[in-house]
Amino acid sequence: MSRTLFTSESVTEGHPDKIADQISDAVLDHLLAEDPKSRVACETLVTTGVAMVAGEVTTTGYVDIPEVVRGTLRRIGYTSASYGIDAATCAVLTSLDRQSPDIAMGVDSGGAGDQGMMFGYATDETAELMPAPILFAHRLTRRLAEMRKDGALPWLRPDGKAQVTVEYDGDRPVRIHTVVVSTQHDEDVALEDLKEAVRTHVVAPVLPEELYDASKCTLHINPTGRFVIGGPHGDAGLTGRKIIVDTYGGMGRHGGGAFSGKDATKVDRSGAYAARWAAKNVVAAGFARRCEIQLAYAIGVERPVSVHVDTFGTARDVRDDELVAALEKVFDFRPLAIIQRLGLRNPIFTPTAAYGHFGRTPEQQGDGAQGQAVWRFPWERTDMADDLRRALGA
Repeated sequence: MSRTLFTSESVTEGHPDKIADQISDAVLDHLLAEDPKSRVACETLVTTGVAMVAGEVTTTGYVDIPEVVRGTLRRIGYTSASYGIDAATCAVLTSLDRQSPDIAMGVDSGGAGDQGMMFGYATDETAELMPAPILFAHRLTRRLAEMRKDGALPWLRPDGKAQVTVEYDGDRPVRIHTVVVSTQHDEDVALEDLKEAVRTHVVAPVLPEELYDASKCTLHINPTGRFVIGGPHGDAGLTGRKIIVDTYGGMGRHGGGAFSGKDATKVDRSGAYAARWAAKNVVAAGFARRCEIQLAYAIGVERPVSVHVDTFGTARDVRDDELVAALEKVFDFRPLAIIQRLGLRNPIFTPTAAYGHFGRTPEQQGDGAQGQAVWRFPWERTDMADDLRRALGA
């Protein structure tokens, strides 16, 4: 087997593009909470001292846009003018129109809200059936936010990035080769103190011991030496500019459509979720170690115009075309069917807008041994694996 390197990045919830994604999805969730049939295409721009929300919305509900913007900024941690945007005092501009009746005509009949292709991907290289580089990068950025919010590293500021390079032997990860962490910080923290704290409290606790050897891994922490000005003050943020962070870190293909701010009649979102759900079940059922599924739609048409499967030579006792036939028997890929099966009219989307839409584990609800696993992201379930086995006679 050949040794290769693959790199993926993640960004924190305080990154300007991710602020925009979270505001857009927060608007969507507030509208879905009042009117589950809301049609929403909400885009956000953030820059120094300003947030602008624009797009098309058709709903019977009402949302206080400025309060949603301010609440999102407050939750993330932008509560000081010294950060370049302050939840309490920033300007909020709004420009929202109704959805085009030409689009609504096709969606009302149950068809897709647009044409396009969506991809879903799964791999058995991690328990979450996600590529290792993006999964580990998300762990690092989430850890940065946790250390900042609980006060363990109080000099951290909201903006930040992480990048993980994994060395593969064939298609199997064998070690973490390089880690890059760039985190915004207060002006008075010494660089060496920052590096030691990030190395000890952020990197080491979240990377798997079997892959991470600190003595052999190249580690770059704030390699420019300074990251005080960040967030919307350092760079404008826009909804939909982190589509690779949102998905598979570049390991799987992407159809190009962003997710945040869109209700699930937009197949950019529902189709991508369904494709991940299907791909994950193929791998969970044991039919392949890696699986990528493409769905393609025509606007106003219910069923996908094509379903494609690629298992990259890892399939076990089944051909890719046989998997296509089984998937079309087991999964209903019509947009309304996806929405109903995955509960996509519920206000569940704001948590997806940071740290990836895929690779999440279920949360435990209840008391101790009686606790029940609840999937906040239903497309991550592997509940169709047995149906696929039956469809393929396995």
